[in-house]
Amino acid sequence: MRTRRSKRLGAIAVAAATALVVAGCGDGGESNNNTGAGGETQSGAGKTLTVWIMEGTNPDATPFFDQVTAEFKSKTGADLDVQFVPWSQARDKFTTAVGGGETPDVAEFGSTWTAEFGEAGILADLTERVKSSPVADDLVESLVTAGTYEDKLYGMPWYAGVRSVVYRTDVFTELGITPPTNWDEWLAAAQKIKAAKPEMVAMPVAGDNEYGVYPFIWGAGGDIAVEEDGKWVSKLDSPEARRGIQFYTDLALKHGLSSPGAETWKETELRDNFGQGKLAMMISGSWTPKAIVEKAPDLKDKIGAFPIPGENGGMSPSFVGGSHLSVFEGSENADLAWQFVELMTVGKFADEWATASSFFPGQKSLLDKVTGSSDELVAPFAKQMKDGGQSVPVTPLYGKVQAKKTISAMLQSILSGQKTVEQATADAAAEMNSEMQG
Repeated sequence: MRTRRSKRLGAIAVAAATALVVAGCGDGGESNNNTGAGGETQSGAGKTLTVWIMEGTNPDATPFFDQVTAEFKSKTGADLDVQFVPWSQARDKFTTAVGGGETPDVAEFGSTWTAEFGEAGILADLTERVKSSPVADDLVESLVTAGTYEDKLYGMPWYAGVRSVVYRTDVFTELGITPPTNWDEWLAAAQKIKAAKPEMVAMPVAGDNEYGVYPFIWGAGGDIAVEEDGKWVSKLDSPEARRGIQFYTDLALKHGLSSPGAETWKETELRDNFGQGKLAMMISGSWTPKAIVEKAPDLKDKIGAFPIPGENGGMSPSFVGGSHLSVFEGSENADLAWQFVELMTVGKFADEWATASSFFPGQKSLLDKVTGSSDELVAPFAKQMKDGGQSVPVTPLYGKVQAKKTISAMLQSILSGQKTVEQATADAAAEMNSEMQG
């Protein structure tokens, strides 16, 4: 078991986190029993809870939080100070806040960050609180896994999205194509589109989108990295992972189903080109179709989705990315903070937030409601998330790998012809091992 503190946030942040822990040890929980006008006990009367939420996920966030604030005030007597933080600035803002000892009570954390900040001692261990929650046995497993480090859960699953295959239903109908159920069928469908509609890109391979290749690594039975004898070891150079990566990159290199320009595409370029009518299929998120139709209303009723097929049938796993709500260690309002977390993640507000943002709640029962839907832009993603959701390696060390864009660099070196799959995966595995074991 690893016992050293994370160094990802820097020595100042860790020292600050330690100070916060010490400051919080004397707080035995909420003991202020102020009474509301109706005679009910309101533990938060006269207090203000500071909350940081990522900006942009929900376009109607302000009126939504107006409702949350009113209900939270009614239930607890406390006020909310909700502040919106751009995703691009969030990591630096968290680190600065920790260094200055001015953290909020609660914050939204991207699911790939939670373990990292938890290991640093910055987030409170929510394990026992979550166990006592009415949805404890109903949480999406991949989100629980992503928020857990060394058997401690540092974030309550809030919402998540997943990537499946988004496609042009009108093109499939015109060419008599049905959604494929394995990789061979997928390849055949793309080849048929290429032959019939050479002006369209049948299946782009985006070189600057690591989440596009993960389903092929996992779908071929491979792993990105695994923990062995207390150390994380890359498995990108395994035969299974190489087979999946080879199939994915061959869509471009061998079969000509992609576009040379896609070598450097991010996920946003996939979305933009699809909206311009240039793509027949793409691997993209559950939040994407709505954004496309808003900019290209002529595509309404021409977009569908299907789960990413498995190599020989079934479903290839796909990365589930979303957010946790976490309580900061040392918060003077820890119990009140948890009441807010429960309000947001259990019941109507969890469902309303997910619907408005085109994501899914972090509860299996709520996913069940939509997996049987006839909506081609909802049900396939829900099924993918429920039955084929997967997490990236749950170690704070993987954040270093993502920061260096090791996987994207590997893809681009293959797509550009600079390296073979064997060379590129060997180099990427070595770089990963250096970052995760160094």
